[in-house]
Order: sequence, then structure tokens, then C-alpha cells
Amino acid sequence: MANAVILDIAEYHNDVLASLKMYFSQLAPSVAASFVGRLPHEVLASRVEETDFRSAMAILSTLEAAFRVDYEYRCQKRMKDDVSRAFRAIHKLRKSRVGLEEDIFEVWKENSTASRQLIGELRGAFKFRHWLAHGRYWEPKLGRKYDFNFIYSLADDVLNAFPFQTFG
Repeated sequence: MANAVILDIAEYHNDVLASLKMYFSQLAPSVAASFVGRLPHEVLASRVEETDFRSAMAILSTLEAAFRVDYEYRCQKRMKDDVSRAFRAIHKLRKSRVGLEEDIFEVWKENSTASRQLIGELRGAFKFRHWLAHGRYWEPKLGRKYDFNFIYSLADDVLNAFPFQTFG
């Protein structure tokens, strides 16, 4: 299901980009009058960047849901694997107020064969998500440039690498 969701987001993203490019093209010359004092290509660039941010946020939200739904499912079904046992131990203390990065990602890192590099990339991507979600009022120190293409590729890798019990 999550794979279908991120594919839908990617298709929507591409549709919006195509629409923006057509809107700002020579086919719509009246557009220039709408942005007095700004060049159409500058406005287009800012709209494309904003679209990238919004689409990346939607994909990261889908990834967070995949991890959280899997956490709840493993706790409820009392599965016997190491990840599920570690989740139940956390659930006893925090119930559904489990932290994504400090609890769920850490359990995966310590109790599974999931790639530590992939988990590290997830942590970085979620720092980017925090910056997006909390108003972008500070200069983020992310260590890399995050854009829609990177986030989509990361999500695809995660959804194929992690043995989620649900959301597959």
C-alpha cells in the first residue's frame, strides 16, 4: 500500500511540475503581467522548489505512517521476532507515544538486519522534515541537499528493505 501511495505522490508531483512549466511558458504570455517586478523564470523556480518541498513532505509522512503502523501491529500481534519484542518493551513504557527517531529507528538499527546506512539516511531526511514542518525559520544544518527525487528514492529503498508487517 505504501508503495502505491508514494507512486501516487510522484505522479501528482510530476503533473504539478508539468502544469507549472506550461503556465510559465510562452503559451501563457499573460502570466508575466501577474508577477510585476519579478521575472517569470524566478517565480517558476520558487514554485518548483515549493512543490518539491510539499511532495517530499507527503512522502516522508507516508514513511512515518509505515513505521508507526508497523510498530502498532507488531505490538498488538505479539510477534516473536527481535524487533517486535523490543517494540513491546517500549510500548509497555510509552504506549502509542513512541518516538520515531529515538525509539522506532533505534530498535530497527539494534535488532534487525536493516542497513545502518539506510537508517542514517532516514534520520537525516526526518531532520529535513522537521525543518519543513516547523516553519523553515532557521537555517538547517542537514549535511546534504534534500529534494523530492532524493526523498522518493529513499522511500522506495526503505519500503523495499524493511520487512514491514503491514503497509506493504
